Amino acid sequence: MGIELVPLCVATVDLADPMVLPDTPEGTLCIFEVLDAIFEGERIRGRLAGRAAADWLRVSPAGIGTLDVRATMQTDDGALVYLAYRGRANVGKGPGEPVYGTPLFNTGDDRYTWLNEIQAVYKGTFDPEASRLVYDCYELR
Repeated sequence: MGIELVPLCVATVDLADPMVLPDTPEGTLCIFEVLDAIFEGERIRGRLAGRAAADWLRVSPAGIGTLDVRATMQTDDGALVYLAYRGRANVGKGPGEPVYGTPLFNTGDDRYTWLNEIQAVYKGTFDPEASRLVYDCYELR
């Protein structure tokens, strides 16, 4: 039995300059606040809701980044969807390296409860000059 990747959306995420805390017990902590996020797909479309969204990126001495992201999306038809994900990126190799994440969604809106049942995966790239992440997001089946 193989894994099927079903397109879910493209997420374009604009980030503030990071707050960098070097030499923490977990390595370097880079906190990227999310300024805006747009989600565009056939089954779901929306935008960042509120301002409580960020990536608490921990970077190991070897340059391996562990993402810890939380945000809320408002769909184009008004539903609120909370998403959280962990992921990895080899930030030691510099810009252009893939960024991977495994988002989970939570909502009580009947139109989108199908999101509560899925596991999704992201693969994206970070453009440091634009402070922008662009992810392709897929539902795993």
